[in-house]
Amino acid sequence: MPKVHLAPLSSIAAGLLGLWAIDRFSPLSAVGWTAGLLYLVVSNGLLTRGLHRSGMTVFGWANWATATRSTLVALVTALVAASFVSPVSVPLLVVLASIALVLDAVDGWLARRTHSESELGAQFDMEVDAFLLLVLSVYVAPALGPWVLTIGLLRYAFVVAGWFLPWMRATLPPRYWRKVTTAVAGIALTAAASGLLPAWASMAVVLIALALLVESFGRDVLWLVAHRPRVSTRMDAGRRRRNGVIR
Repeated sequence: MPKVHLAPLSSIAAGLLGLWAIDRFSPLSAVGWTAGLLYLVVSNGLLTRGLHRSGMTVFGWANWATATRSTLVALVTALVAASFVSPVSVPLLVVLASIALVLDAVDGWLARRTHSESELGAQFDMEVDAFLLLVLSVYVAPALGPWVLTIGLLRYAFVVAGWFLPWMRATLPPRYWRKVTTAVAGIALTAAASGLLPAWASMAVVLIALALLVESFGRDVLWLVAHRPRVSTRMDAGRRRRNGVIR
């Protein structure tokens, strides 16, 4: 297995090869190349920073599965961006997104099987999931309406809210339902993107996915609100200790 610091470079190299291969099969415009490259650079730059901060020495098979998904998301991003200026291969887009969704179940299984769960791995997995939903919602929105973008933006709205409300940055308890709703949303958007469903069916499955995500995020927000005083108390106690005041 390559050294941990080579993981981002390997991902970028694989992404470049993938973009080249796609361009041979379904020519990408400059917009598509730019979007794909930008995702590769930014995502792997953030991964590099995370690896440095965590001090991780072994990347692990689960993280390699997530890195593979991230590379696939780069390719999907390139196709979606290119689709706004020229036709792209919809079957290719659907296949790439579907493989990324399948691997979403694999990386978690690998992490549990190899006892290699980590905070960085969980964060990496979550951010790849979130961006795939965002890109797919951007692709589907012209057909179903701008409301579909809510699916892709919910995660980022939650993050932005945490910038202004520190209590929303508290660590949430593990809940498998989050993974389920994310998977359902990805499947629904991919099905709608395929064009195989009637318009009403695409609308229905995406609406159901949105409702499930809203419920999941809403439950997390309610938990954070309910535990806000406890979080504030711990923060105040920490400040007092740093100031040398013990009560």
